Amino acid sequence: MGEEGIRQAVLRKYESVDCPCLAQLFYDTVHTVNARDYSEEQLAAWAGKAIDIEAWNRSFWEHHTYVAVRGGRIVGFGDIDDTGYLDRLYIHKNHQEEGIGTVLCDKLESMVNVKKITTHASITARPFFEKRGYRVIREQQVERKGILLTNYVMEKEK
Repeated sequence: MGEEGIRQAVLRKYESVDCPCLAQLFYDTVHTVNARDYSEEQLAAWAGKAIDIEAWNRSFWEHHTYVAVRGGRIVGFGDIDDTGYLDRLYIHKNHQEEGIGTVLCDKLESMVNVKKITTHASITARPFFEKRGYRVIREQQVERKGILLTNYVMEKEK
């Protein structure tokens, strides 16, 4: 199944018109895929209904941002900054385990000339990153809207 996802998803650079779709994909993915590892209260604090589209658009343009498209629809996205911080990596809730995250991550990691890639991985995403050779540096509690969320600072040597 992974190979099929790789063949059928096409990566392209981010465009500002993508931002509302990416915000919806983020919200839907967090509230379904991450629901197995976080409470409703935590999900609402992490991904609320009111996403600041202008701020997201600015940050996407400041980073190397790619979207994965299949059948004319965006099925995933990710971004990384020049320091090697992989900020966001989200795959549509209906397209998990199809190789899309792997292709996006490969592209993002190749965009920066650094010795280490760092990310803050959710409980849900930790196994994906571990399979890619990332190691946990530390577990941390991150506060969002007064609610604590567990995630992991992870890094990978390039």
